[in-house]
Amino acid sequence: MKAMIILAIFATLAMMAVSFYRHRNWKKLLISVAVFTLILILAGLGNMLRSVIPFFIAHFVLIVIAWGTLWFYIAREKLYWPLIFSPLVTIVLFVLMERVIGSGGAGG
Repeated sequence: MKAMIILAIFATLAMMAVSFYRHRNWKKLLISVAVFTLILILAGLGNMLRSVIPFFIAHFVLIVIAWGTLWFYIAREKLYWPLIFSPLVTIVLFVLMERVIGSGGAGG
C-alpha cells in the first residue's frame, strides 16, 4: 500500500512536470503544487480519524477523489474546489463529534 502511495506521488509530480514542460504555464504549476501540498496535509491529518473507522474510510475515499480532481486539473485545467476541500469535512465532523460527545472518559 505504501508503495502505491509513493508511486501516486511520483506520478502526480511527473504529470505536473510534463504539463509545465509542454505549456510553460507558471500559474498552473503553482496552483498544482499548492493543491498537491494541501491534499498531502489533509491526508496526514486523516491519521487522527483512525479511532472512528467510518470517518477514516470516508476521509480516505475523499482524499482519493481530491487527488483525482488534481489530476483532472492538470489534464484539463478545470479546478473543482469543493471536491478538493471535501476531506476537510470529515476532519471537521470528527472534531465536532469529539466536542459534543467527548472522548469517552479517556485520559481523565
